[in-house]
Amino acid sequence: MTDIFDIECRRCPRLAEFLDEVSAKNPGYHCRPVAPFGDPQARFLIVGLAPGMHGANRTGRPFTGDHAGILLYQMLHDFGFGTGARSVSADDPLRLVNTRITNAVKCLPPENRPIAAEINTCNTYLANEITGLPEQSIVLALGGIAHRAIIRAIGRRQVDYKFAHAAEHTIDGHFLLLDSYHCSRYNTNTGRLTPAMFRDVFRRARELVAGS
Repeated sequence: MTDIFDIECRRCPRLAEFLDEVSAKNPGYHCRPVAPFGDPQARFLIVGLAPGMHGANRTGRPFTGDHAGILLYQMLHDFGFGTGARSVSADDPLRLVNTRITNAVKCLPPENRPIAAEINTCNTYLANEITGLPEQSIVLALGGIAHRAIIRAIGRRQVDYKFAHAAEHTIDGHFLLLDSYHCSRYNTNTGRLTPAMFRDVFRRARELVAGS
């Protein structure tokens, strides 16, 4: 199987150095690339931006242990994609149903902002992951960076697939790309993304997965 993740990856010098610094200050943290979480054969793939400092970078599971994961895992549970409403650690009993969560960048970036070269370097893993999706899959992009990483991963022109909240893009009948604002603390605190808006996205995802 083509690699979709490498826990030993240190291809981005800035990220590798930063992880070493964070690990020295927080010896109990994961501080390595964060693996995708969920069903390897899932037809619903959620793509986030990158691990959070005290979330996935600490726990080793995407969107686990930080604010961004609170709303995400609640919605996954509410719409039958998860067995529980909270994800607190990589070894808790929560399981995803026909769903997998991954990130455009697998390592924690300084200030939660990966640079273009890091997004591009990590894009090979995302491309391999998307290539392995079953037909008629649904891919949910959380935020514009994740959206653009997906478009890059499939070798398409960004201008043909504009990011917008709740937008849908059919990719040659192989999968459907659904967009949402990222469930970050900033977006939810400012009202850019409300729980009702996020719920509508997941209601649509449930419809698409059931009908595809």
